[in-house]
Amino acid sequence: MKQSGTIVLLVLWLLCPAFRCSQGHTETTRYTGEDRPRVYIDLEEIRQRGTLEALLGYNSLSYFIYRGEPMGYDFELLQMFANYLGVQLHVRVVSDPDSIYHYLNTGKGDIAAYRMDIKKTDRKKARFTVPIMEIHQVLVQRKPLGWEKMPDDEIEKKLIRDFTDLAGKQVHVRMSSSQADHLFKLIEENNITLDIIPVGWDITEDDLIRMVAEGEIDYTITDENIALLGSTYYPNIDVATTLSAPQGVVWVVRKNAPLLYESLNEWIVQTRKSMEYNLVYKKYFKNPKQITRWAQSDYFSVTGGMISPYDSLMRKYAVTIGWDWRLLAALIYEESGFDPSSCSWAGAEGLMQIMPLTGLRFGAYDLSDPEQNIRAGVAYLQWLDSHWADIDSSERIYFILASYNAGETHVRDAVRLAEKFHADPCTWKNHVERFMLLKSNPRYYNDPVVSAGFCRGSSVIRYVTDVLNRYRHYVQRIPT
Repeated sequence: MKQSGTIVLLVLWLLCPAFRCSQGHTETTRYTGEDRPRVYIDLEEIRQRGTLEALLGYNSLSYFIYRGEPMGYDFELLQMFANYLGVQLHVRVVSDPDSIYHYLNTGKGDIAAYRMDIKKTDRKKARFTVPIMEIHQVLVQRKPLGWEKMPDDEIEKKLIRDFTDLAGKQVHVRMSSSQADHLFKLIEENNITLDIIPVGWDITEDDLIRMVAEGEIDYTITDENIALLGSTYYPNIDVATTLSAPQGVVWVVRKNAPLLYESLNEWIVQTRKSMEYNLVYKKYFKNPKQITRWAQSDYFSVTGGMISPYDSLMRKYAVTIGWDWRLLAALIYEESGFDPSSCSWAGAEGLMQIMPLTGLRFGAYDLSDPEQNIRAGVAYLQWLDSHWADIDSSERIYFILASYNAGETHVRDAVRLAEKFHADPCTWKNHVERFMLLKSNPRYYNDPVVSAGFCRGSSVIRYVTDVLNRYRHYVQRIPT
């Protein structure tokens, strides 16, 4: 297993651009000035590539991880659009709007689902879609001490409802944000003085709302939808003071991607009328009890940073095979959703869905016990790694994951088919993967070089892809 650590590093390097730039942190590199397209990637190229590269903010509205599952209003809509195009969604988290155009125009992103204050000069850099929704900007302030026992009219008297009443007060906003820009406009229009305290991009809107709720600061301004979510976490804040007219929330694409732009606009117009969109909208804006459960959970990545109750066990045993524990977590989520009582129709049990004979082989006598199950599953992964030692470490993870899902013999069949039909038997993408898919075709599963017969290869390919995609999400937002 000496090369297993190398596998993880190379997977991170090859499959997860965000790791190369941030190694698990939000990208905050700032780019300013004119930035024109340096690549040509339009709808056809995206479909040929098979992935939609999306830029997202990280907060309790746009994108987060809850109990191991990527979630968020913008994330789910982007996933819907990627499904509509028939491609995989890849997410890159950014926190600085000045970097959006750079990432789009250098091909590191195709779509930015990011709230920005669009200036005239920005329209030279990118295209802006029709609105995906409309929002206001609102003031976030604390309710008075003892508000729980006060009548509503008494609470109301102690809250700011007119912008001019902020005169002389401190308001914290993220620098160069749409909120800061709007605040300066309001100051000019109303001819008042107040103390604007800019904060860095490492402070999120969620952080500012929490700081108001906990008394660290008195006021901030943020988008209404994020503020409403925040008010479900912190009932002592008020977000009812509107400071702007309705503003359209738009997505952004490269200037030289007209077909993507047209397709996206058409999709937005149609989707906003659909039942699927309404369900997503209600999930994030009309379900305060669910939102409160997220916010109070240790497994809510915005505040908790844990994936599951078994993080310490995954860390412990991942070390024994040189894996990043988050890769092991992605596999376990795919197997059982972190449910230790899970049992498949075939009799596989527990977190890593171990067959009883395999469990006995690797020393697990009670597969419902999380530690025994993970220990046996990791030992099996180690065994698979040794059996694919002839595959280069940069490719081996695909073969290991496929073998874990379908069994090593089916993957060996695909390797032999690749060799027979002059593909590269040591490369997964477009080579062994293709013959894995063909193992559901009688012409191939009856071939003399095949020993294990039929296999639903599409499920195996999807399994490998889903585990590695989930791993990408974990790398960006879950600490090592």
